[in-house]
Amino acid sequence: MDRLLNVTTVLSILLLIMVLVSVRRAHIRVEYSVSWLLTGVAMLLLSRSRPVLDLITRWAGVPDTPLTLFLISGALFLVMFFRFSVIISHLRDDNVALAQRVAILEYHIHSLENHER
Repeated sequence: MDRLLNVTTVLSILLLIMVLVSVRRAHIRVEYSVSWLLTGVAMLLLSRSRPVLDLITRWAGVPDTPLTLFLISGALFLVMFFRFSVIISHLRDDNVALAQRVAILEYHIHSLENHER
């Protein structure tokens, strides 16, 4: 069990480093990095606080502590993926609206050019 917690700790630290480097290099926007940072910190804290993890295991009725850790990490990532799906959907809708506005503007420009001739 301790080995699994150590691996989870290393992976959490790697995630935090990757996110911070990505923010520094402007590969990811700050508002999107917050959820990744929170997830990394949550996984780091859970992997380093065995009593809290044992308490959650007993409370949830999960038969094994490592399973609890992976269930929590899976749930955190599912929530993040849902959040990013919502963001992508909004961006797609905004992109369609923008393309429609550009098409309308191009139509008006062409109609003005035809009236000048």
